[in-house]
Amino acid sequence: MSDEPIELIFKTATKVSQYKAIYDHNLDAFTDSPDFKWDIDEIKKEVKDGWKLYSAHVEDMIIAALFLKLEGKKLLTKNTGTKMSHQGSGYSHKIKEFFEKSAKEMKAKKIYHYCRIDNFRMYSLNESHGYVKTTKKLDNGLVVEWEKLL
Repeated sequence: MSDEPIELIFKTATKVSQYKAIYDHNLDAFTDSPDFKWDIDEIKKEVKDGWKLYSAHVEDMIIAALFLKLEGKKLLTKNTGTKMSHQGSGYSHKIKEFFEKSAKEMKAKKIYHYCRIDNFRMYSLNESHGYVKTTKKLDNGLVVEWEKLL
């Protein structure tokens, strides 16, 4: 058996039925997601506000949800954690690589990533990918912003 992780596939969700499938498939895993409120109404609100929703798949299982939003030359990003059964396999790094690839394709000059102030796994991941924490805080100081220059 290989130690190489199975390929991570990213799929864009463009219909409410796809949002619901992502929500339903991840309900148990992400209802306590520390980075943002995880319910179908919030997902619809994020998409209405211009965020694109993606699902990250390992084979036929959704292991994470991602949001991307292009504002001028800035790509804004946030995501749920990966499902517990898939943590430690390098998938979070692949999500960061997807953000970076997407930013380059969109000709963004910077990536901004948002996570909760107490999400120390994301702090470490962001730092390992060259992100620097900014002084900007959102959601009453609970969400921090990270910046990466491309």
